[in-house]
Amino acid sequence: MRPESGFCETMTWQILLFHVFILAMNASSCAVDNSRPVIYQLMVRTFGNTNGTCKANGTLAENGCGKFADITPAALDSLNAMGFTHLWLTGVLEQASGTAYPNRPADDPDILKGIAGSPYAIKDYFDVCPDYALDPDSRLDEFKKLLGRCKHHGFKVIIDFVPNHVARSYASDVRPDLSFGADDRHDEFFHRDNHFFYLHSSHPGGGPPLRLPTAGKPGCDGLFAAETSFGRVTGNNAVTWAPSVNDWYETVKLNYGHDFTTGRGTGHLPGPAAPPAEVPKTWRTMDEILAYWQAMGVDGFRVDMAHMIPIEFWRWVVNRCRSRDSKVFFAAEAYDNDPAKLTNGHVLDELLKAGFDAVYDDPSYDVLEGIYESGKWANDLDPLTFTGKRFHKSLRYAENHDEVRLASPMEWGGLGMKVGKPVSAVLFAMGRGPQMLYHGQEVGDPATRDNARTSIFDYGSMPEFIKWVNHGKYDGCLLSDEQKSLRAWYGKLIRTTKARAFTAGEFYGLNHANKYNPAFGRVGDESVSGHWLYAFLRRDTKSGQAFLIVANFHGAETLRGVKIRIPKDARMFLGRTGDARWLFRDQLDSDWSSSVAQADLEETGLALPDLAPCSAMLLEIFPGE
Repeated sequence: MRPESGFCETMTWQILLFHVFILAMNASSCAVDNSRPVIYQLMVRTFGNTNGTCKANGTLAENGCGKFADITPAALDSLNAMGFTHLWLTGVLEQASGTAYPNRPADDPDILKGIAGSPYAIKDYFDVCPDYALDPDSRLDEFKKLLGRCKHHGFKVIIDFVPNHVARSYASDVRPDLSFGADDRHDEFFHRDNHFFYLHSSHPGGGPPLRLPTAGKPGCDGLFAAETSFGRVTGNNAVTWAPSVNDWYETVKLNYGHDFTTGRGTGHLPGPAAPPAEVPKTWRTMDEILAYWQAMGVDGFRVDMAHMIPIEFWRWVVNRCRSRDSKVFFAAEAYDNDPAKLTNGHVLDELLKAGFDAVYDDPSYDVLEGIYESGKWANDLDPLTFTGKRFHKSLRYAENHDEVRLASPMEWGGLGMKVGKPVSAVLFAMGRGPQMLYHGQEVGDPATRDNARTSIFDYGSMPEFIKWVNHGKYDGCLLSDEQKSLRAWYGKLIRTTKARAFTAGEFYGLNHANKYNPAFGRVGDESVSGHWLYAFLRRDTKSGQAFLIVANFHGAETLRGVKIRIPKDARMFLGRTGDARWLFRDQLDSDWSSSVAQADLEETGLALPDLAPCSAMLLEIFPGE
């Protein structure tokens, strides 16, 4: 007998969804606003894989692999009930892989990272990974059926767009006429209409052949036959015949009509209205790729390392994509501190000006992780709230496929799954931009077998996530009580932050006003406040709805006797200065409420209940009685 309770055997999905609906209706006094993307990132390879073997360097046959078919109506119902609006189907494009199929040979192991291969070493931009199909030869049809299921359940679908590099073995079977590099001139390092950059014998690394850092590994000799007489620049701008193990050696850099070795000046490139015949060849190829997926029904793209591509290309291609679908969604992974960025301005701002809907908020993520790992304070978030338009256009996340797991015993202070609560509450509540949760985060998967990250290069599964999948029922009945509670908490957070104060409202930080308030969560001999406690206001002018958000980041200390001062400027921001009393009611994790005289808020402050370690409150503010 499986260890499932009678509840899980008898409770129907209709009843479960009814209860979720009631919770959502009770979450806030205002109607739900679904205008903001709430993204669930799932990697098909691991999402539905219930094979718990997880052998190191295991094959698909040994470790299993998730399929498009595993993303079932039951799974989609459950994600819909949590409040997600978008699904990011990570890694669906065909990638270089060590797995062979009758009509698709395996790739040379020298150009692979892991047997499964990197989903960011794409082999055919017009195809999907055969690993994910029940019938590999029908993989595109199976993907289209998945798109249909997602749309039927009300989701918009995002896939990866990886513009900077491709697999060394790139060759399109679907559109061979658009294969990168097919007609390139190999004798020039840079040519405007080459797809790639080609090495000269004088470049570092000793000249041809290309020598990869894989020599000595099983089945590897450090050579790749296709780059024996010529070589190409590696994906991370490594101009060398001998890329290192720390380079993106499995990929090749794409050329957008600008020689990156000459600097960041890209003003010579065409403008946003240029006809296709006048733009560099790679621009045209990429536009064909995006148009192909748009025509299939894909609603948007998460763009990998967008800062390494000329801004002029983004202005041009986003404009063309919007001419095909005005609502197409573009979110950029980009980092302003990367020397490889192709602008002298702040690259996140430049990408938004170029038409992106959202950009990664890596700076806030780094501060929050730094509270646990490098001595940062919650106060360090404050400078990041003065970034203009970008603040409310930032895509915020506490996990993604590149980052360590919150619940890892080796990271985030080793606090386990509970650390995700204050971190996610602050990130999801502070701005109007998209929210994103990575599959496994909601059940506290620790990635203990994968060095704190769920591998994107290998076949495997997530042991704790398998308990939610529960033999394809997607009902979570094998989860521990703590995991069930955590998943329910994330659902409540998502649904509560659909209120207009969060989706349309402005931000007002309170840590600065409480820096010298001794009752603002000080621990030990701290002489100023704001190490472990963070508080801010959100208010929507149109509806008048307002919230006070409070988070205790400390992993062990219960913060007692906390009082939050709300100065006059903050009360004016809330637009409630005419109310003699204010009522604060938690809409997230408790039934706590308190009525306070407005006159007491500046000096005495709002007295809070004990704040448990790694906890958060979303206090809706009403006129008091």
